[in-house]
Amino acid sequence: MAFLFVAITSGLINILYLTGSFFMLEVYDRVIPSRSISTLLGLCVLAIILYAFQGIFETLRGRMLGRVSVALDEALAPRIFDVVARSPLEGASHNDGALPVRDFDQIRSFVAGPGPSAFFDLPWMPVYIVICALFHPLIGVAAVVGLVILLLLTLFSDWATSGHIKESSQVGSQRYLLAESGRRNAEVLAAMGMRRRFGARWVQINREYLALNQGVSDVGGSIGAATKVFRMSLQSGVLALGAYLVINNLASGGVIIASSILVARALAPAEMVIANWKGFIQARQSWKRLGDILVRHAPERDLQTLPAPSQNISIENVSITPPGSRRIVIQSATFSLQAGQGLGVIGPSASGKSSLVRAMVGIWPCANGSVRIDGAALNQWNSHDLGPHIGFLPQEVELFAGTIAENITRFEPDATPVSIIAAAQAAGVHSLILRLPEGYDTVIGDGGLGLSAGQRQRVGLARALYGDPFLVVLDEPNANLDQEGEDALTVAILSVRRRGGICVVVAHRPSALAALDTVVLISEGRIQAFGPKDEVLKRVMKQAAPSEPSEADADRAQARPNVQIRADGVPAALTLQERA
Repeated sequence: MAFLFVAITSGLINILYLTGSFFMLEVYDRVIPSRSISTLLGLCVLAIILYAFQGIFETLRGRMLGRVSVALDEALAPRIFDVVARSPLEGASHNDGALPVRDFDQIRSFVAGPGPSAFFDLPWMPVYIVICALFHPLIGVAAVVGLVILLLLTLFSDWATSGHIKESSQVGSQRYLLAESGRRNAEVLAAMGMRRRFGARWVQINREYLALNQGVSDVGGSIGAATKVFRMSLQSGVLALGAYLVINNLASGGVIIASSILVARALAPAEMVIANWKGFIQARQSWKRLGDILVRHAPERDLQTLPAPSQNISIENVSITPPGSRRIVIQSATFSLQAGQGLGVIGPSASGKSSLVRAMVGIWPCANGSVRIDGAALNQWNSHDLGPHIGFLPQEVELFAGTIAENITRFEPDATPVSIIAAAQAAGVHSLILRLPEGYDTVIGDGGLGLSAGQRQRVGLARALYGDPFLVVLDEPNANLDQEGEDALTVAILSVRRRGGICVVVAHRPSALAALDTVVLISEGRIQAFGPKDEVLKRVMKQAAPSEPSEADADRAQARPNVQIRADGVPAALTLQERA
């Protein structure tokens, strides 16, 4: 409907564009021969009124295209963010995570700019040519010749620039990623003297990006200049043709000026299209890329809302492959946990522990088998319905720009102070937050800028515990904690189990297992042992011990445990190390 209004408005504008031509025609053919001042004044008043309406319609068309851009944003912006947030979890092939956003901005900017107006004016070019032909067939032929030449210039512009524009977009993505990588790793670059070398890499790719853009601008500018020169030459040629017709009594004197203005107006949309061709090509390529991405990442279906989970979670013959990969990292895992249980996931590095817990919370899909909560497979839940019942603390804790309270509440708009403080107290971080400059209202930067690694981990734990979720999954939650933090972690795990929740902890340090009752040992993607904690640990440590330790060895082990554990069928040693 909006584009129909734009098309109708464009039609009225193009009709009103005839005002100048017919005004000159009337002045030369009526006013000058009759020497009538009153006729001249009448024509001037009429022309001013028509020009005013033309300006009004131009304004309306521009505002409507701007509102179409806003409507497009409102319709697609949620889907775009959904794609950006989900694509890393679905094996997206493009490396630039922000590319869909930039493509969308490119489309929206083009729609709100002068480019679409030129395309809406193009269908009126034949109308102007017909009117020129009515003045005299030779003038119509001149207009047709001009139109064909401009069309050839447009096709040449497309052929000469589309490939460079596509390559420029790809290099621009690499340039953006390199700059973002430098920003994220600023500490490493500064500490190890890498900033200058890294900067040299960025300068090199920036030169390539500028060279490609310069090539596109050179070609586009040359074609634009040629178009402008050709249109001006054609306009002068039509003036000469009109004079020839007048001299031979084949047309009236007004035709000289009127036809010149009309031919120039007939070719103006083509000239405007060529001037905006680069933006059109970029918007077209962005639309294609964005369309492909939206098709690959279909929106989440609305599913039946299920009751809040409260009983169990079962892993049924689950095999897992990372998104975008065919390598199996977990194979045929099967076990179940009941409400109130706590599971420790142990095993060597790269054995599949984190992959398993990612599948348990629905981050990674199962290649085979299923994860069920209270009997319902995870794909039977909407993520926004299941999310409040899950608490997740990843290995690398990422907090968001905002206040401490907003991060704890997962940016829930109607969170109460009582629920915020309850989550912080459950994580043992309440007193730590109170010592911050603004307490819970302390603003932190993206990634938790302004907090230490330990503080980020403890705030992340409070976020995982917010709202008393049924399933709490913690991936190496004590990696950056001191003794006070580890004591708070133990209390938090016990509190989850006491209220009937299930807690799963990936651990490399034995202290994280203190509050758990069940352990699963994973090695090379397979479950090697599952059962009560004491039995599993006793079994694997017994298999790992080469001989009876001496009393001195036992004392050293008690002071700084460094236990090599090997289970039956485990090809690699599992190390549980208590760091001092």
